[in-house]
Amino acid sequence: MLTAKKKGKVIKEAAIHDKDTGSPEVQIAVLSKRIDELTTHLKKNLKDKHSRRGLLQMVADRRTHLKYLETHDKKRHSAIVKKMGLKK
Repeated sequence: MLTAKKKGKVIKEAAIHDKDTGSPEVQIAVLSKRIDELTTHLKKNLKDKHSRRGLLQMVADRRTHLKYLETHDKKRHSAIVKKMGLKK
């Protein structure tokens, strides 16, 4: 579970400006953090199929945001991929 404190920290690291909460970079960062936490949960709880479905939805959502950034601004896309340590 991503607490408000952790989420705020992730948003602050990825934000473009002070009040930024909805840019693709922020959304990718928050989704990546949630994906990481859910992945560790699923390693311990192998039979949790409902959480696995949610994980797949988050991965698809993150992929959509990455694709949007790639088509609209390649420089920002490459920066967030490098910053988050994501591979293409």
